[in-house]
Amino acid sequence: MRSRLFAAIVFIVSSASMMNAQASSLAWKRADHLRRGIALSSWFGTSTDYSIQRLRTYTVPEDIEHIHQLGFDHVRIPVDPVIFACPGAWDTCERVQMLDQVIHKALSVGLAVILDFHPDNQYTHQLETNESAVEKYLRLWAQIADHYATTDQEHLFFEVMNEYNTADSYRWLGTLEESIRVIRQHAPNVTLIVAGAGFSDIWDMVQLPVFPDTNIIYNFHYYEPHIFTHQGATWGPVWWKDLHNLPFPATPTNITDAMNNEEDQTVRWYLWQYGNEHWDGARIAADIQFVADWAKSRNVPLMCDEFGVFREAISPEDRERWITATRTAFEANHIGWTMWNYQSDFGVVYKDNTGIRDDPSVLRALGLKK
Repeated sequence: MRSRLFAAIVFIVSSASMMNAQASSLAWKRADHLRRGIALSSWFGTSTDYSIQRLRTYTVPEDIEHIHQLGFDHVRIPVDPVIFACPGAWDTCERVQMLDQVIHKALSVGLAVILDFHPDNQYTHQLETNESAVEKYLRLWAQIADHYATTDQEHLFFEVMNEYNTADSYRWLGTLEESIRVIRQHAPNVTLIVAGAGFSDIWDMVQLPVFPDTNIIYNFHYYEPHIFTHQGATWGPVWWKDLHNLPFPATPTNITDAMNNEEDQTVRWYLWQYGNEHWDGARIAADIQFVADWAKSRNVPLMCDEFGVFREAISPEDRERWITATRTAFEANHIGWTMWNYQSDFGVVYKDNTGIRDDPSVLRALGLKK
């Protein structure tokens, strides 16, 4: 009896020590640098054109300065692994050198940087099915970690993988654990950002264990409900592209016109669900409260480094209401956020030959102002 009591006391003390160690870890402290961010997409990642000319002109140093002036405290840079596919050393590779310049520019103006490993679906499919692809991926992370190991470790973060699009969460867990081990060998002090399998949704993240490594921030993406945030989008389910001007918040009444104009019975069902499932600020707040409680129960730092609304087929007012509800839910739970994205189809600004034009409704929704 005494031995069992002693063992129980030791377990409680050990658990408390681990929780205290996590609460005082670098990840907790550094997470304060990631409160309000923006993604620089379609530049070094999420594009089909990585020519030097486009890399030089799509986003420029003035954009980095503008982001800081708007009140953001960090940038997330999606990077396709093709950026690192150079025949020689990286110190002679123009694409990598340009990425280095962008990172250093952001750091120099006071922005923290998330280096987001952001491959396309073909790449992640290879990781799911091919062991040699996993080995190549781990070798690349070793090179990346070596390359940036002496860069400002207080403000540079490594996001291990964006949206490992597979249903095999167990395979991803094994790859993720090995990724953490490899990166730690080459960059022992950098703070890592990790997410679950699939599309990094809440239900993907909550399947993750608490890793022994305490210098980790747990991360999820939030676009719920997709029928609203992705209406008009030309990827994903084919019926998204035909949806326009769905309202937020949704009620059974204000979704009636959309249902009456829809002939496809499956889409009508999705619309009925949207209108009758109470998608409003309170519903979003409940989702975010759930994930905040999950992180609190495990005493791990948490952030959302993707959320937003496709802007091409929606009223600015409804978009502003959704972004406001989501951003305020994050902040009410002390969750740092990164909006998707700076420019392009989810953007906070418009860019053309005349320069940069801010979207005032989105800045209001984010609690920022110029």
